[in-house]
Amino acid sequence: MPIYNKLVRDKIPEIIAKQGLNYDTRILNDQEYEKELKNKLTEEMNEYLESEDNNSSLEELADVLEIIHSLSQIHGGSIDKVEEIRKQKAKERGGFKDKIYLIEVKDS
Repeated sequence: MPIYNKLVRDKIPEIIAKQGLNYDTRILNDQEYEKELKNKLTEEMNEYLESEDNNSSLEELADVLEIIHSLSQIHGGSIDKVEEIRKQKAKERGGFKDKIYLIEVKDS
């Protein structure tokens, strides 16, 4: 039987049980939870980077967004607060829509 040792979505144990399989889980403390969310973010980002079509890319981005929701709460905020910060940064510094690629900055 495979060993995972990783954070999973809340309904995964229920899904495993419905398949007639046994499993072991434990509840993480806050420090472990933050660490494992960061590990999960890396995992999902890598899956996004390896995705080969638009549908897979969107699926992986949805996973990343779910993790961002959880991380924002850990840091005393919410996804709404993250969005507010994003909008403010876009207003002050712009977004990435113009596809600008900075090569270098030269001293005068």
